[in-house]
Amino acid sequence: MAQVSVKPESFEMVFYDAAVIGEVVSDVAGRLGVDEAITVDIDEASPLGRSKILSYDPIDLWVDGGAFEDTRRPRQFGQSRSRDTIGRLLLRVLDRRSGRFDDAPTDEELDLVQFAAWDVHSVGRLERLGIGGQRKRRLYQFRNRHGFTDVADAAFDELWGSSELSWSEIERISESCRS
Repeated sequence: MAQVSVKPESFEMVFYDAAVIGEVVSDVAGRLGVDEAITVDIDEASPLGRSKILSYDPIDLWVDGGAFEDTRRPRQFGQSRSRDTIGRLLLRVLDRRSGRFDDAPTDEELDLVQFAAWDVHSVGRLERLGIGGQRKRRLYQFRNRHGFTDVADAAFDELWGSSELSWSEIERISESCRS
């Protein structure tokens, strides 16, 4: 089981519990086969939903407080949204470590189109594992970056339904609807 450290240990602006967050992160990590220390830094002052990987080894994740928020109850912890956020980040860590993503740009070099394609592939895998989902939300985001066309929808379906794609395969699928 992954040892999880959550920062801050107590929250003043949102109604989050570091122990509950740690349990959610540990559960998602366990279901993905991640058995190492994970640190999660949360900016509780930000209602935005940004997230990023600060370090791949050791695993150090950073999220805006809004990335863990229940969208129906402001300032309240949302377990399903948190599972989706953590799952996407941990899959990105696993993908980069797999050797299939050695040719991928660094996170800082990825553009929004590339992030959208990789996220579709990740969230599709999470849904099959019972961790995340939100197919309609991801389809809309993908269409915003790749176009509202039948070709883009076919690319989305291929990314969503595939397991263990390489970076070059994700990029090829993404580019097929941008030409």
